[in-house]
Amino acid sequence: MKIFKAMMVVVALGSLLTYSGCKKKDGPGQTPQDAQLVKLSKTWKFSKVTLDGVDQTGYSNFQLTISGTAGQTTFGYTCSGRPALSPWPASGTFTYGDGALFSTSLKRDDALPITYSVDDKATQLQLTFNYSGNGFSRVDNVKGNWVFTLVP
Repeated sequence: MKIFKAMMVVVALGSLLTYSGCKKKDGPGQTPQDAQLVKLSKTWKFSKVTLDGVDQTGYSNFQLTISGTAGQTTFGYTCSGRPALSPWPASGTFTYGDGALFSTSLKRDDALPITYSVDDKATQLQLTFNYSGNGFSRVDNVKGNWVFTLVP
């Protein structure tokens, strides 16, 4: 009987030591889309803006703030410091491009497709799009191929 009790204690201690070394699973982990959102979610400031390859003035105070919640397919943005004639509304939402394009493609809530690139350390964001207007007057002043290069 003493041997049986001793063996039970050894088995119990062995089990305790074995299972105490196991890590608790943290769940499924971060999706690639959520990892991309972490890189995008910040206030981005003017570095350079071009329209049809020509540097644009009036954007030195431009800021684009992107924010969202992990697991959501739509996330928001706000713009400040934009000139009166700008291809950017004051605020809106983005969704990722379809399928694997989430890492290079966004769609604004006005259906404008935007190609983007952000480096791994999120030190530069480049947004490229062809703006054809929103239906308001004086749109010809902002129609064309835009490239926004932004930094945190």
